[in-house]
Amino acid sequence: MKKYFSLYKPFLLFLGKFLLAYILLTFIYQSYLRQFNVEKFEVDGFTKLVASQAKEAMLFFHFKADIKTNVKESGINLFYNKKLIAQIIEGCNGVSVIILFVSFVIAFSGKIKPTVLYILGGTLLIHILNVLRISSLCVLMYYFPKQEHLFHGVIFPLFIYGVVFILWIIWVNKFSLYATKTIKS
Repeated sequence: MKKYFSLYKPFLLFLGKFLLAYILLTFIYQSYLRQFNVEKFEVDGFTKLVASQAKEAMLFFHFKADIKTNVKESGINLFYNKKLIAQIIEGCNGVSVIILFVSFVIAFSGKIKPTVLYILGGTLLIHILNVLRISSLCVLMYYFPKQEHLFHGVIFPLFIYGVVFILWIIWVNKFSLYATKTIKS
């Protein structure tokens, strides 16, 4: 058993750090969400921020957009040309993707300063892309409502997870301790 542990030690350390970071960050996020009463249709502040920024992004690109709190469900309604196009719920705010990204970077952590800077930069990039995703999705669904599943269920998730995957590859190959060990070898 000891032989297998030493043989697979790098993988087991990665897995342990990833799971620990993921569970801890998820617990913190769930604790944050428990402050809001979904039965009273309360929307968490971060989801409100994302909805507001999606509206502002649309306005920046001269699309007529507005948001209103949904009174029948927990979410923010996003309107384009005065037509309800989408409902932004907690799952749309990108936090779960950010938690996944951060957990992976921590699992392949490098020196503390580059790790923190990469996490902050990657988180900001994911957030900006998510806001642009929501804005673009709203406009596309207005003009192509029959393609909702293609846009919302296929193209945009593929895009956002693709970006996260590329960020992981860059991290592992350029900044992690793994990268410095393989370069020196």
